[in-house]
Amino acid sequence: MSDPRTLHAEGLHNGRDLGGLPLWRGGTTPSGRLFRSEGVDRLTAAGWQALFDAGIRTIVDLRAPSETAKDTGVRPDWLTTVVVDHDGLDAAPSFWSAYWETGLVGTPLYYGPHLDELPERTGEALRAIARAEPGGVLFHCAGGRDRTGIVALALLTIAGVEPEAVVADHLVTVENAPALLASIGVPPNEGKIEALCAEHGTTVEGAFRGALDGFDVDRFVGRSGLDADDLEALRTFREHLA
Repeated sequence: MSDPRTLHAEGLHNGRDLGGLPLWRGGTTPSGRLFRSEGVDRLTAAGWQALFDAGIRTIVDLRAPSETAKDTGVRPDWLTTVVVDHDGLDAAPSFWSAYWETGLVGTPLYYGPHLDELPERTGEALRAIARAEPGGVLFHCAGGRDRTGIVALALLTIAGVEPEAVVADHLVTVENAPALLASIGVPPNEGKIEALCAEHGTTVEGAFRGALDGFDVDRFVGRSGLDADDLEALRTFREHLA
């Protein structure tokens, strides 16, 4: 059975609505407001129409300028795109050197340190989501996994989503990875990612759980640059702009 949260748009393999997730205070996150996916450069005209029909009006692009400069697709005029360089490779080269050297940049093992040492990067992305114009907001990176995964971890935690549901949402991305890679002619690499995690005594799921368990939301918020209005918008999935 197809996941009802899947964003069915021609050219996407890892898109979904973040609505319908259980909240620890009861109820679920609202549907049709916040979405995540991989890069949107391969969307067809029908795919863009599907995003429009889903209510999406703003995209927050988490990629670096060197990546966005290579885009070839034309985005529709009804769409607003906000670019946030989430990695911060140029701004914080000392943070990244160890992760690039070990290959851990492609694993959840860097999620927690990134949130802790570079909170302003995720804060900027969340601020862009919170302050977007009325309509649904989709955020993405290249594969919709690491940068998007970090932002989703913080967003869903701030919103009060139950931790097991946050983990399950991340694992959907892992499940979608083979189809996404096949669509661009890249062989599966999940075995390599799992092997890297195993070298550090964990798994992909275990590493993500570790990042989530170690995420001190109050400490993060205090260092993220988010204000009270931003937090209210994130907690309510932009209820005031629905």
